[in-house]
Amino acid sequence: MGDLGGLRASRARLAEAAQADRRRLERALHDGVEQDLIALSVRLQLLRGYVETDAPRALELLEEVRRDVHEALERVRELAGDVYPSLLATWGLSDSLKESARASEVPVRVVTTGVGRYPPETESAIYFCCRSALDRAAPNTELRLTEENGAVRLEFVAADGADLMPVRDLVEAAGGALDAPPDARVVVATIPLR
Repeated sequence: MGDLGGLRASRARLAEAAQADRRRLERALHDGVEQDLIALSVRLQLLRGYVETDAPRALELLEEVRRDVHEALERVRELAGDVYPSLLATWGLSDSLKESARASEVPVRVVTTGVGRYPPETESAIYFCCRSALDRAAPNTELRLTEENGAVRLEFVAADGADLMPVRDLVEAAGGALDAPPDARVVVATIPLR
């Protein structure tokens, strides 16, 4: 009965996290992308007026619009990466995680051994488990990912005071198990390959 209660609590936390992610994405779309598009529309109206009266100013404004479009596209790509990263589909798990680590605020090195390509739902589950681990890893450590015995083993050193419950929930949702003794900082997760 205790395992069933833990499973229900884990599912409830995942549902709550998913709802929070949806709200965050909605805010990002409204406050970021929508505002970018409104600003672009205004600039294009200004540009239309300058084309006939002030060609040098029109060229300056055109360059600003080009930069704004580039920034808006980057924001859209970041949001899409939160849903399903295109790098994962193109590059696979190993390279996608290394890229995520490079972009992370905390310096962490990703080391993979024997990790190959897997079905998209498996790669996605492992990827998001690892992303959550990257957010909780101690600075200047390694996140190790190894395929062995029909599973992927994830190992990392957690930052002091890191809340590992989100990692545990994602690992368990993927059918895996997380070993994080209270007195040790080394965290080991095993995620079965299906």
